[in-house]
Amino acid sequence: MRREDQKRRLGYARAWGLEVELLTPREAEAKLPLLDAGKIHGAYYVKGDGIAKAVRAAEAMARAAEARGAASFHGQTQVTGIEVANGRVRAVVTPEGRIAAEQVLVCAGIWGPRVGRLAGVSIPLTPCQHLYARTAPLPELAGENREVVHPILRHQDRSMYFRQQADGYGFGSYRHEPLLVDSDELPSRVTNGRMPAEMPFTPEHFQVAHAAAVELLPALRGVELVHRINGLFSFTPDGFPIIGESLEVRGLWVAEAVWITHAGGVGRAVAEWMAEGLPSWDLRECDLNRFHPHARTRAYIRARGAQQYREVYDIIHPLQQMEHPRNLRLTPFHRRFEEQGAVFFESAGWERPQWFEANTRLLRGDEPPRSGWEARYWSPIQAAEHRATREAVALYDLTPFTKIEVSGPGALAFLERLAANRIDRPVGQVVYTSMLNQQGGIVCDLTVTRLGADRFLVVTGGFVGMHDLAWLRGHAPADGSVHVADVTSQLCCLGLWGPRAREVLSRVTDDEISNEAFPYFTARSLRLDTVPVLALRVSYVGELGWELYAPTEYGLRVWDALWEAGRPYGLIAAGGGAFDSLRLEKGYRLWGTDIHTEYNPLEAGLAFAVRLDKGDFLGREALLEVQRRGLTRKLCCLTLHDPAAVVMGKEPILDGERVLGYVTSANYGYTVGRGICYGYLPMAYAAEGTRVEVLYFDRRYRATVSAEPLYDPKMLKLKA
Repeated sequence: MRREDQKRRLGYARAWGLEVELLTPREAEAKLPLLDAGKIHGAYYVKGDGIAKAVRAAEAMARAAEARGAASFHGQTQVTGIEVANGRVRAVVTPEGRIAAEQVLVCAGIWGPRVGRLAGVSIPLTPCQHLYARTAPLPELAGENREVVHPILRHQDRSMYFRQQADGYGFGSYRHEPLLVDSDELPSRVTNGRMPAEMPFTPEHFQVAHAAAVELLPALRGVELVHRINGLFSFTPDGFPIIGESLEVRGLWVAEAVWITHAGGVGRAVAEWMAEGLPSWDLRECDLNRFHPHARTRAYIRARGAQQYREVYDIIHPLQQMEHPRNLRLTPFHRRFEEQGAVFFESAGWERPQWFEANTRLLRGDEPPRSGWEARYWSPIQAAEHRATREAVALYDLTPFTKIEVSGPGALAFLERLAANRIDRPVGQVVYTSMLNQQGGIVCDLTVTRLGADRFLVVTGGFVGMHDLAWLRGHAPADGSVHVADVTSQLCCLGLWGPRAREVLSRVTDDEISNEAFPYFTARSLRLDTVPVLALRVSYVGELGWELYAPTEYGLRVWDALWEAGRPYGLIAAGGGAFDSLRLEKGYRLWGTDIHTEYNPLEAGLAFAVRLDKGDFLGREALLEVQRRGLTRKLCCLTLHDPAAVVMGKEPILDGERVLGYVTSANYGYTVGRGICYGYLPMAYAAEGTRVEVLYFDRRYRATVSAEPLYDPKMLKLKA
């Protein structure tokens, strides 16, 4: 399994421009002579990997900062307070005095949560113990005084890593249950000769690792461990660093849970962000403001931090689900889903059906089979639910969508300033739009529905909800003219989609819902059975239908009324697996994969949702410059030639040995009968009919750039 995974990672590395090769056991032994080649099947070699000495790197950066005007450094100085006034940081307080500051960067490592609380800011991480030992000099390295001759070695099946240290060897281990420490229990200074980031070494947690080390590197057998340390580092709930400016306290920046392996990149990104307003890379997965409230609780932080420690070297499938904590956020339809045999996936704490075992009855036996990696966390039932949506009608739970109400006398001007599309439309109009940064990068991808003159409903993805909410609140004027409220928990939502959706809805409402009375991309209030509902004529799966929003307490009534009304029309409950394959056939972009801040709407194929002539908006000047220069790349739809082939995403797209880009989204199109990939390609390769290849593990799949959308290109189904 590990060797197969190395083939997948080889493709990933090529997609990102890294020099990587797979070695035979003997080739690995040639690069690291202490290795017992008989104990391995092969190795994964990263040519540019190396070692950075943390203290030397910090010193070099300090010298560079001094050369650029840094006034002073205060080592061994405890921070006892952070002054905040009117929502902005003002100063850092120390025993030696107060240091006035307009910006403060918290990069206190394992003490981060304590320092953050001084300013009232949550930094969700947990310190965790980690054992490391260094051997006495090895005869095989006698006289060696250079720091590194051998490459760094990782024994991932034993959760270990090794590094040469002159004539000795050091190795660390994750091969024990996590040993968590509360940041409030940590000392702030050297205690009894021990550094504050150290704990007593516990040999019982290192025995298995020591035995595994000797097995892999026989030269370590019988060699004394002359230096042993139990150090501390940080784990967050999702395993990513925490970077960015606090929404609660402006001017307070955070760079936490940063390991030496990516410290240089984080340092550069934070410096760019603080000095220039934007980092060079998209940092959505590291954003300080990404966490939902439950992810900031102590119990959640510890449970997820511990699991992140366990999984450092695990092979993680992109669809693999966390097992604990679960059932944190349940929609009002959860009981009905259980009755239908739902297989739940978790997202942002919500339990979301991926498919329903009750729909096994819909299987025809001709569903494209899957095997191996792509078959994990998948069921052919997803194909059946996909077809049922296209052919009849299905209900999808959209409650986890993040719902944000923007209101107030300044709401329209505020949204017009942030949105690339025109928001000043009649009441009842739904607008699809991007929100951009000053470089034209796509920060948010969402819909805005005008509910009144000064009242709007913004709907975005559940997983990115806190990110988008922070963007809106961070740009809201300080004069109180705009109110931004998260109303996600107040409203449940169902997607009723399919060619027979109108027939089902007409059985539970007396309101007129014909195409003429209720056209595409409009919103109206309806009475659904006994429930007041806000209906949006919007469909993310490319079929006729509505998003139906109701107060959460009415949710079960809405479900039951629609379910009963839909029986004669073949209504089914459908899950996220079908949802994704349907949206990909229709060419709908997904923020965080197909689009994010490293891409602009013009190259992403979203020019139709940009109004450069509407007046000024954030990112407009950057788009005008892109338009003047012309595009260098474009998001393209690729279809795989092999009708049975499917890939998972992030694979390199090739022309011979030249890497053109990588797959952003991928799934199987059960209506079009082909595997579908999206990816950004240079303009010379973006024309319809261009032939390329997608590298999946060690297999090359031929693919063709296809016109999009693949399904219903004239939108006849949507506007029926």
